[in-house]
Amino acid sequence: MFTEDLDRFYSDMGIDSKLINLSKKIEADLKERFNHIDQIAEFNQLKILKAMQDNRVSDVHFAATTGYGYNDIGRDTLERVYADVFHAEDALVRPQLISGTHALTVALAGNLRPGDELFSPVGKPYDTLEGVIGIKKTKGSLSEYDITYKQVDLKPDGSFDYDKIKEAIGPKTKLATIQRSKGYADRPTFSVGQIGNLISFMKDIKPDLICMVDNCYGEFVETIEPSDVGADLCVGSLIKNPGGGIAPIGGYIAGKAEYVENAAYRLTAPGLGKEVGATLGINSSLYQGLFMSPQVVSGALKGAIYAARLYEHFGFGVRPDGSEDRHDIIQAVTLKSPEAVIAFCEGIQAAAPVDSFVTPVPWPMPGYNCDVIMAAGAFVQGSSIELSADAPIKPPYTVFFQGGLTWYHAKYGILKSLQSLYNKELLI
Repeated sequence: MFTEDLDRFYSDMGIDSKLINLSKKIEADLKERFNHIDQIAEFNQLKILKAMQDNRVSDVHFAATTGYGYNDIGRDTLERVYADVFHAEDALVRPQLISGTHALTVALAGNLRPGDELFSPVGKPYDTLEGVIGIKKTKGSLSEYDITYKQVDLKPDGSFDYDKIKEAIGPKTKLATIQRSKGYADRPTFSVGQIGNLISFMKDIKPDLICMVDNCYGEFVETIEPSDVGADLCVGSLIKNPGGGIAPIGGYIAGKAEYVENAAYRLTAPGLGKEVGATLGINSSLYQGLFMSPQVVSGALKGAIYAARLYEHFGFGVRPDGSEDRHDIIQAVTLKSPEAVIAFCEGIQAAAPVDSFVTPVPWPMPGYNCDVIMAAGAFVQGSSIELSADAPIKPPYTVFFQGGLTWYHAKYGILKSLQSLYNKELLI
């Protein structure tokens, strides 16, 4: 009786019975995989809980500070919690870090000086960093401060080109940036183990090389983080995985104390560093978001795998595929036409709890080199740990799906995206 009621509810919310039946079969096939994801979430939950207990988190840490933010014990304790969770010497966790791109910019600008070389051993970074680095001419870029940039592309199979990396690292190479997730590139996301091997290889060549990992979308997908395998800096956004969908803003930089301190001086001012920065009463959300994040990430992971299986069934190209190991929460689906990309995003938007009545359209979004369409009916603007999808409107017309504060919402959103394609006769 309950199953019939549930099926009827999905039908009432616009999902065709054929998709409902297909969904049941795929979900049953994924039961063992989902159990493994739950075990990872349990491990990470205990890790975060222990860090909070060890640092004696109390309700006094949720109090607001204003102005300069001197003596904000909640902020300082939260940074010790992050340092413990990431097994790092120190951490900078601030609402003044407005995005992952901003956190990366602060970490780079804080640790690079004129004449230094920034190096990417994993090809071109995410689009919004092109302006930061100066790949795309932009006011205030690192290149304007005489910081040069070099990259080595991945091999055609997505693996590291160790021979070229060895040739590329020279006397001026100061910092290597490693993007864990694929961004808009057609390449695999790297596991923490792969990142550790790459860092070890580069440090054998140049021991004082600073290795920074863009950890966006990867936190708590595995039981270890890049800072566990040699990363000097680990950087991310609180409106992605570690904010648990509760943090309203913020970013983090965790790693070696010297490099975190350098970043803090860039964020605030030389001589001030971590001593200032009011939290304005949002500490409670930052603590609670971190606490909830393993469970939220597990739901997003289930949604990504489920999406891969469904879209594989209809013959679309997916990356990762439905059986591969996962190292971030992003699922790429190649839809082959702009019409299909738009239909997909319309379905995701229609499934949202916020702005479900809005129709997403492609537009020239700042920081990108082509029109981009984004679907997100989020409680926090731009929060991509919430159910969301985005895509550059250019061949091969790949959409990137991520998030879902609960597995059940992710499931409905994916079904709604398929239904949108079905309604427009775009399913293969």
